[in-house]
Amino acid sequence: MTTPAQTRIVAIGASAGGLTALERFLSHTPADSGMAYIVVQHLDPTRKALLSELLQRACSLSVHEARQGMAIERNSVYVIPPNTELTIIQDVLHLERPTEKWGLRLPINVLFSSLASSRGADAIGVILSGMGSDGTLGLQAIQAVGGLTIAQEPNTAEFDSMPRSAIDAGYADIIAPPDAMPERIGAYVAPIPEPFADDDGAQPPLESIIALLYEHTGHDFSLYKVSTLHRRIERRIAIHELGSIGDYAAFLRDNSHEVDLLFQELLIGVTGFFRDPSVWEYMGNTVLPQLLENDRANGKLRAWVVGCSTGEEAYSLAMLFHEALARQGNGHRIGIQIFASDLSPEAIATARRGEYPLSISEEVSSQRLARYFTAHDTHYQIKPSIRDMVMFAQHDVVLDPPFTRLDLIVCRNLLIYFDAVLQRRLLPLFHYSLNPGGILLLGSSETVGRCSHLFTLLEPRMRAYRRLDNATTDSPDLLLKSFPPLSVLNKEPSVASSSLSSPVSDNLQTAADQVLLQVYAPSAVVLNSDADIVYISGRTGKYLEPAAGKANLNFHAMVRDGLRTPLSQALKQATQQVEPVQLHNLEVSEAGGTQLVDVTVQTFRRPEALKDMTMVIFRDIALTREGQPEAPAPTSREAHHAAEIQQYRDEIETLREDARASREELQSSNEELQSTNEELQSTNEELTTSKEEMQSMNEELQTINSELQAKLDDLALAQSDLQNLLNSVEIAILFLDQDLNVRRYTERVSSIINLRESDVGRPLSDLTSSLDYPTLHDDAAETLRTLAVSEKQIPTDDGRWFSVRIMPYRRLDNVIDGVVITLFDISDMKQLEATLRSESNS
Repeated sequence: MTTPAQTRIVAIGASAGGLTALERFLSHTPADSGMAYIVVQHLDPTRKALLSELLQRACSLSVHEARQGMAIERNSVYVIPPNTELTIIQDVLHLERPTEKWGLRLPINVLFSSLASSRGADAIGVILSGMGSDGTLGLQAIQAVGGLTIAQEPNTAEFDSMPRSAIDAGYADIIAPPDAMPERIGAYVAPIPEPFADDDGAQPPLESIIALLYEHTGHDFSLYKVSTLHRRIERRIAIHELGSIGDYAAFLRDNSHEVDLLFQELLIGVTGFFRDPSVWEYMGNTVLPQLLENDRANGKLRAWVVGCSTGEEAYSLAMLFHEALARQGNGHRIGIQIFASDLSPEAIATARRGEYPLSISEEVSSQRLARYFTAHDTHYQIKPSIRDMVMFAQHDVVLDPPFTRLDLIVCRNLLIYFDAVLQRRLLPLFHYSLNPGGILLLGSSETVGRCSHLFTLLEPRMRAYRRLDNATTDSPDLLLKSFPPLSVLNKEPSVASSSLSSPVSDNLQTAADQVLLQVYAPSAVVLNSDADIVYISGRTGKYLEPAAGKANLNFHAMVRDGLRTPLSQALKQATQQVEPVQLHNLEVSEAGGTQLVDVTVQTFRRPEALKDMTMVIFRDIALTREGQPEAPAPTSREAHHAAEIQQYRDEIETLREDARASREELQSSNEELQSTNEELQSTNEELTTSKEEMQSMNEELQTINSELQAKLDDLALAQSDLQNLLNSVEIAILFLDQDLNVRRYTERVSSIINLRESDVGRPLSDLTSSLDYPTLHDDAAETLRTLAVSEKQIPTDDGRWFSVRIMPYRRLDNVIDGVVITLFDISDMKQLEATLRSESNS
């Protein structure tokens, strides 16, 4: 028997018009596909379903109605029974009574979500014809874990609402008619021959794909684990039915939209509310109360959720903080600020909306749902009290500077996708970002590895670490290497450095020019359009100094205080005019007192190498022996003062224009906020009404759930009674299904036929027995075909005799569903018969 781990599972959801689509799908499915197919259709819960019998006629696969605890086998189809919800738990089928009212049930979402949890990237989900949107969220769950999602082409569906909903939401990897789906699935699961070989001896295809991603998105995936990249790229190759990674690299070069899809594919967004409940319980009961207690004096606590995806973990943390504050009371007011970041702009947009499907009721307790969410017809909305605690931002943890002065960092199940080099680069950054005594929470499969000298482990099972305050990194410039913001700039070497590294020129003019530039030319810097310094000439230490903290070559951060404000205005003015901007008699503090400086700022339009760059030139004003600046000549004194006055007037006018623009923007923002406030008040009234309606509906659902639970208890009791009845009968009885596989047996059978509990489901022909009855299987098949009772007296190899009776198994609804074999021990009767015959002969 095939083990479940070796079987790929295809989950199929259908509703109105789905029977025709299912027949077309299964009729084109080969009998030896090696996969199992689970069909969920919206059925009338009050009537018997004939779906399994109808599908059996349309395909060569074995079709079964799903039963509780049934093992999943390859080349088989399993159909959901009426009035049930079908899930997959540990590769076994589980049936449960639905808790929703008829008409509000979403059994396809239930099956798809359980398949995603059970099989991960091996899951395959198919949406066929139907009304409504059931299955869309289920496909989202499958797509999130890297599985394959397929939707029927709407033009081929009798009712296109279900497939169109999945397609419009962007959760369908393949869109095809039902009869073409089996072939597309077969191509997807087939192994790709040598997928990552270098096809042409040029740049390896994987490196080419990484380069295309960097060029198109600006994000570098070269330090991601190769196995992760392989799995995701293989999935896209199979979806497009390409032969190799080289073909896919060529396909990417001509399809920018596919680059976007691959980028989203690599951003693995697997998340959920309170994922790993024991971890969050430890956080809420132990870690957060300690942080709040320690930060009472500061009055503010900051946390960072790295790789927040669609925001579930960030909001989970906010809820725990809110509960911890409530337990401490109102004696101490502590502000909570949670930063949540992710690389995906779509995920951040979803997190900011704070809207989540109704299925989160399986992850969030009813108390928290009532306290922190507002229920709508189709989703839950996070309440403002929690939403306002979290600030979401698109952020690349690999390239962008980190958030700092943090008390808590939550980075769960992100490092597992990075290689060891990148992990050793990020962990010191987390140490740098945390305040003394700060906490780092990692995922269940993650550790700090070689950075154990930076953190101490608090709780091994929870992967909670505390920052070691006296720890130092192995290299003092490690933080400077972690995030090189200017690494992509083509910096030219300064004249001074180039002269030192080059041999002394024998040409007198060249040597003299170099000395003049180094010694006598004024100090200057060249800035790019972002005001980052890309070139330095001469000694600029008098005017510029490095800013404290992370290394930063931005001109505004490095310029000294006396020059910052006038130069900021001059840079803006220089970009708007052709002539250079002149600043005179600016004061710069130095060790010996104050130095007066003239500054020239000019933005270049040409040559091409300096286009849109700005040069800032510093010239010291010579002092007299009395320490005063040399007075300008009498003929130019008035012109000098007039230039200074004009400069001041220009600066004042610029400040006025900036202030006027700011006032207009603030006035416009205020009007928008007033309008938004009115809309929110109206929305709040509607939400209050919806809450009352949902509360009434919830009470009705609770009543129905209690009735269904009572029926389940009665069914379990009846099943126990039946089992005890069969075991108490001193008759060997063997029940077989329509395929003559073992369905049930009494204990007496095991003394005649070699049976164990694990043999349930095995064919009768595979079993051995002590009966001298080689035609037992043929007689059972004949009884199943003709419904005629068969009865024979059969000896055993140990001298016993049994009367073997084979009769049809008839269900209560008068449907033949197998055969029943009873074995009566007639050894005593046979012995008596032999004795009488012997006496009569004598």
